[in-house]
Amino acid sequence: MADNGQKAIIDIRDVEIIAPNFKKRLSGVTSTIIQLIPVQRSLGQKVAALGPGLPDTLPHIRLRDLRKLWHPPRTKPFRIWHARRNIEMLPAIVMRDVLRMPLRIVFTSASQRRHTGWTKWLISKMDAVIATSGKTADYLEVPNSVALHGIDTRRFAPPADMAAAKQARNLDLTKKIAGCFGRVRHQKGTDLFVDSMIRLLPARSEWIAIVAGRATSQHLDFESGLKGRIAAAGLADRILFVGEHTNINDWYQALDLFVAPQRWEGFGLTPLEAMATAVPVVATDVGAFPELLVTGENETGVIIPRDNLDAMIEACAAFMDDHARRRQASASARAHAVDNFSIEGEAQRLGAIYRSL
Repeated sequence: MADNGQKAIIDIRDVEIIAPNFKKRLSGVTSTIIQLIPVQRSLGQKVAALGPGLPDTLPHIRLRDLRKLWHPPRTKPFRIWHARRNIEMLPAIVMRDVLRMPLRIVFTSASQRRHTGWTKWLISKMDAVIATSGKTADYLEVPNSVALHGIDTRRFAPPADMAAAKQARNLDLTKKIAGCFGRVRHQKGTDLFVDSMIRLLPARSEWIAIVAGRATSQHLDFESGLKGRIAAAGLADRILFVGEHTNINDWYQALDLFVAPQRWEGFGLTPLEAMATAVPVVATDVGAFPELLVTGENETGVIIPRDNLDAMIEACAAFMDDHARRRQASASARAHAVDNFSIEGEAQRLGAIYRSL
């Protein structure tokens, strides 16, 4: 690896897998690339990123290096181009089919809606297609492999001392805490969480609630309206908006219950992050949530219908009022996340798909 003073640049002759990121704004796809590449490289996968919006420390190739793709890497007859967006599939098709560069193209789909004709055409040209969930696979019209996302189960882990974890976040260490993390907007169901807490907290003096996340400019009025409802209910000191944090793993450690109230989600990592931190989860039936949680025996949480306030109130109350159930679900959640959803496991699943080519 060479360093040009700005980015960690990899000699393209040593790169067997290219992970393009052609979108500057931070997104779930970008976050996936950032987390996966170091793990993939630790497992011997010779992968490098391409594009803006990524940390300089992440192994990169440069756009001008693409002209060298006519030559295969040192140890393989072709490279793999792992696209995650339409804008990343198209140039790979041109390089492979028009310029005749030795490439194989893999596409990961997280979409849970019918694809446009253009997207279907792009996907039909892929050498391998990955779905991030079974529900996503249902929307694909080509053969595919399901590879669920994983998380860093060392970063997201239970605290050694929960009271200390709460105190470190300036939260009342004598209270139980229900949390909802993510962007503050209607799609994410933040209003459902707030309304459920407005209903639940007056009869449960030992509980408070926190919302961690940012409202972007077009959603500031939505956030302001929620704060107004909380103030009108006299709960401004018990339902707290704590903003966006890069150390969100520390905030999970302060929780006793996590709520994922989304009305729509492509995949959704927050329930996994909560479970890895040994926090029981109430989640709506969107994204991959039903495939992530265990309900019934050895439960890690409860799945409820989307956009159903009464169901959310009932499910949260059942956990808030039953310490033994929370404790059991907490232990099951941590074990389930570690056994099935580590980021190392995701990288190994990708490696198997690459080898199949």
